[in-house]
Amino acid sequence: MTEWVKLKDLEEAFDGLPYPITKENAVEEVEGVVLVYADGEEAASDVVARIEEEVFDDPASLAASIRNNLPVEAVGEPGQSEGEGD
Repeated sequence: MTEWVKLKDLEEAFDGLPYPITKENAVEEVEGVVLVYADGEEAASDVVARIEEEVFDDPASLAASIRNNLPVEAVGEPGQSEGEGD
């Protein structure tokens, strides 16, 4: 089942993962999660796979690493919301 997650909700969405978690395990754990961007979407597992860090200590560290590896279209134009148009 696919879960759609807005960027502002990353910590909450990944709160239940078993921390600390390796990048490899995080990729598996977020399978089926789709990140909703200001202009499009992407599988969370694809974003986690390109992160350089190998271990995440908590939801905040995983979310920060994801945000640091987002494509430009993820946040859209300056002042535009993060997929909050729903």
